[in-house]
Amino acid sequence: MKYTFELLGISSVLDFFNHQQKKSAVGVEYLGTNQCTLDAFIKSIENVPHKRSWEIDKVVDTVIQFWVNHSEHIHYWQTRLKDAGQDNILVARVADLRSLRIEFEHLLSKNT
Repeated sequence: MKYTFELLGISSVLDFFNHQQKKSAVGVEYLGTNQCTLDAFIKSIENVPHKRSWEIDKVVDTVIQFWVNHSEHIHYWQTRLKDAGQDNILVARVADLRSLRIEFEHLLSKNT
């Protein structure tokens, strides 16, 4: 199974909590952390494979590869998170590619 990881944006803790209470797509997980560090995101995915039956080593490798290949993007979000203040978190998405494609197709079909 292949996975994807992407930093999405800044959210208030309350908005993120409310979003997490909704049922999410089967192979898509949204992560939130108050630190924009590799360690923080790896720690936040520790429980995901248990719920999703994902291969933890591949998920972690995907996050590490993102971190290695997107330093400017990461720096941008580190700055935005600092500017946003302590009541906000950085939101990321980790997903298996097949499930993410299905979620996007579902969203597109709603708009047609």
